[in-house]
Amino acid sequence: MDARTSKNPTIVQRKTIQATTTERRKLEYTRSFSKGHGGRIFRYFTMESLILLVCLTVSLLILPLVLPPLPPPPFLLLLLPICILGLLMILAFMPSNVRDATYAYV
Repeated sequence: MDARTSKNPTIVQRKTIQATTTERRKLEYTRSFSKGHGGRIFRYFTMESLILLVCLTVSLLILPLVLPPLPPPPFLLLLLPICILGLLMILAFMPSNVRDATYAYV
């Protein structure tokens, strides 16, 4: 709708404000990618944590190639994950009294 044809100037003003905020968001979005270093990833991770993640990734890729293969663990140690899985299944299907778990505000 054009400003000349609109009868209500507040509607035109609202549309221009919405248009400018949308254009501003698009501009910020393109600026974040035009910086050349990813832009958005630095909002979530610090430089130190990125270096740590890269070092961990490189070590996970290179260490299996360098280290010799390990012998298999003892049999009882292999039963540990099975016992943990069984315990989690028992806890998952165990009936619980929800009324005792919640707190009623008085």
